[in-house]
Amino acid sequence: MSNTPITLRPFGWKDRVGYMLGNVANDFTFIFASLYLQVFYTDVLGINAGLVGTMFLIARIVDAFTDTAMGRICDKTKATKNGKFKPWLLRACGPVALASFLMYQTFATNLPMTLRIVYMFVTYLLWGSICYTCINIPYGSMASVMSNEPDHRASLSTFRGVGSMIPQILVGVVVPMFLYTELADGTKIANASAFPIVALATAVLAVVCYVACYFMCTERVKVSEEAKSVSFADTLKALAGNRALIGIALVFICYLGAQMLNQTINNYIFKDYFGNTMGLSVMNAAGFAPALILAPCAVPLARKFGKKELGIFASVLGTIAFGALFVMKTTNMWLYTVINIVGLLGFGLFNLIIWAFVSDVIDDQEVRTGKREDGTIYAVCSFSRKLGQAIASALGGWSLGWIGYVEGSMSGQAEAVKTGIYNIATLVPMILYLTVGVCLLVIYPLSKKKVNDNTATLKARRGE
Repeated sequence: MSNTPITLRPFGWKDRVGYMLGNVANDFTFIFASLYLQVFYTDVLGINAGLVGTMFLIARIVDAFTDTAMGRICDKTKATKNGKFKPWLLRACGPVALASFLMYQTFATNLPMTLRIVYMFVTYLLWGSICYTCINIPYGSMASVMSNEPDHRASLSTFRGVGSMIPQILVGVVVPMFLYTELADGTKIANASAFPIVALATAVLAVVCYVACYFMCTERVKVSEEAKSVSFADTLKALAGNRALIGIALVFICYLGAQMLNQTINNYIFKDYFGNTMGLSVMNAAGFAPALILAPCAVPLARKFGKKELGIFASVLGTIAFGALFVMKTTNMWLYTVINIVGLLGFGLFNLIIWAFVSDVIDDQEVRTGKREDGTIYAVCSFSRKLGQAIASALGGWSLGWIGYVEGSMSGQAEAVKTGIYNIATLVPMILYLTVGVCLLVIYPLSKKKVNDNTATLKARRGE
């Protein structure tokens, strides 16, 4: 692999901001689905929560094939004059926006239950397993070819993390004000007519940001033709022996599982347990502040302590906070909110650098095998994240069924159900965050020293 001609614009702020906008685009539809799609299915369409969870898990099984296939397509596709991965942003931005919009159509409420379920499966698989995959895999892979400098890649990860906060603020803070209405007796219910309107707005904003990302980012690192000759069987064999990839895949599964479960169940805990959905907006807004404050420190801290080391710190803090909430069984909404924010403080920093882990794994694979497979490795990591999300959604749906949650109830939930919702929101994230720390400490081998050694090795091979 060698650098492209020096006539290319040097790596700079335009790349960082452009790459950030790419994740803004991703998360407008992704965060909306992560936070509210299950609520739409259960409270608007009236579909059983356990069935919704099962559907999410089935979709991730499909993703095992579509994500890997898209990664191989990216690795095998010949680079154009505008790059190898970047062209996919324009090819797929329209389909992913349309597919997202189609998931939230309220005409389905007039269909028989069997057809509602078919509608749910078809539209969700179209969006998540096909359209979103076709744009997210190339977008994520693009970071490793925009620069080969570790600090540049860490900064791209940081900006990507900041980019995820913008839709989280809009979707997590503003949207709950429209998606829920209050009945005369104070019961909170979902506002069905608002879902397609918000879905359309997020879809349009996503397309605008994808196009901006395309024009602002530049691919500079050229992948050699030799890397394309690796067979799929050889790739699977190499990845199976890649301890770093196995470790980060497990981290992604548990981290995203905890994060998504917490975000999904918080809709129910504020609506049903605390009876105050405005608290959800306040918590979402306050939760972003620490990460925004830490953003300028992310690269220096990663350089000083190491990404793996920062991840272990985050997992310890998260485990303690959610363990404390589980034991306390607090009925004070504000105390719950504050401890949540403190527990996620370390993960706010971790989330800013998490994508730099993927570039480190790609480099480690190249050091070990002499082959560079950006798209395939990113696809494995992306699938791991989706699997974590699916596990969270499945657990959320199944557990709501186990505790007796009544879909679309106009009279509120029983006290035992409310207590069950609280236990799900605290105990399960505690276990998953603890597992993240164990995986980083025991399995993932890329410490600060190892990452620096790999960078030096690759620079020597390329004569840099």
